[in-house]
Amino acid sequence: MNVYDFDNTIFRGDSTFGFVGYCYSRRPKSLLNLPRTAWYGLLYILHIVPKLTFKENLYHMFVYIPDMEQLTEQYTEDRMNHIKDWYKEQQKEDDMIISASPAFLIESFCRRLHIKYVLASPVNIHTGRYDGLNCHGKEKVRRLNETYPGTVIDSFYSDSYSDQPLADLSKQAYIVKGDYIQSWR
Repeated sequence: MNVYDFDNTIFRGDSTFGFVGYCYSRRPKSLLNLPRTAWYGLLYILHIVPKLTFKENLYHMFVYIPDMEQLTEQYTEDRMNHIKDWYKEQQKEDDMIISASPAFLIESFCRRLHIKYVLASPVNIHTGRYDGLNCHGKEKVRRLNETYPGTVIDSFYSDSYSDQPLADLSKQAYIVKGDYIQSWR
């Protein structure tokens, strides 16, 4: 099985921040959340609140969007051209995506790509609240072992060395920078 990070790995850019901008432009009422986002962004930068607190307050904007499911589907349909060609050329039926982005967003992309194995951050699509931990770093490995015990990773691809715990589990690991792929080690 091959395992991939999503943002800046097989997707050109950061799907979550793209989605936030998409929400602001398509559902202007979500802009009411900007002061809250700015405040918690400052607290995060000053190391007063953790990243998860900042993200939940950023995602609080979802309460202003009554048609989140529809908007999510529109966004992913509009952004399918951000899936990198090298991934489409090597995609296999048993590929897995493990991402820190919200599960509802990543799952929407994966349905279109016919990827059935997906682990991502459990964020409530209507409230922006997390229903568990952010799927990042060692948490990715914990979630993999809990959900799919005994998984053998043939090749792992990521744009970030924060994914070292998954790279360590893999037979081969690759770092992705744009469309350039090189050996992790």
